Amino acid sequence: MTRRRRVLLVIGLLIISSLLAIILRSVVYEVVILPVAFLGFQLGIWYHSLSQGIWWWLIIALVLFMLAFSLVPAEQPSKQKIIRSKPKRGQVEQLAAEMVRTKSGQYFKWLVANRLGKLAYQILVHRESGRTRSVFDPLAGEGWQPSHELQKYLEVGLHGSFADFPNSKNPFNPPVRTPLDHNVNEVVEFLESQVENGKMQS
Repeated sequence: MTRRRRVLLVIGLLIISSLLAIILRSVVYEVVILPVAFLGFQLGIWYHSLSQGIWWWLIIALVLFMLAFSLVPAEQPSKQKIIRSKPKRGQVEQLAAEMVRTKSGQYFKWLVANRLGKLAYQILVHRESGRTRSVFDPLAGEGWQPSHELQKYLEVGLHGSFADFPNSKNPFNPPVRTPLDHNVNEVVEFLESQVENGKMQS
């Protein structure tokens, strides 16, 4: 935009605003100025109609109200309910809960097998105190003679994964038996016997 066009635009805006001011002057006077002046006139009449004593009483009442309002104790925020977290389950309770849920799928079966596999590893570590033993080593040692199926169960629990035994996608197909389906009671009895043997040896 050139300088000449800018000057013409400014002049045009000034002319339009001047015309609007002339046209709307009477409207603004009737809509705004007259009502405000009338309201002020009425307030003035009302003010002069009341005696000075009444105004003093109104001021005193207002001050007393403000003092009373300031002395009222603030509303106490509602106490939030303290949500107590449930105590953490012990290993035995956790294992029992997982055993109940083993029917839900391979994952919970593997959780139980994993805990029992770790327990078997700890039994062997305790029995072979003084020797370094990796958690990746096979579960084997003196007096350790489980059945092939039971050994497989513990090895899968300690070194395997539930992803190795996915659930059947077809619910109508009979479930395929896996090493994770071994009798848990038999595993627990074997581990208890190994604990007793370790006490006798020590």
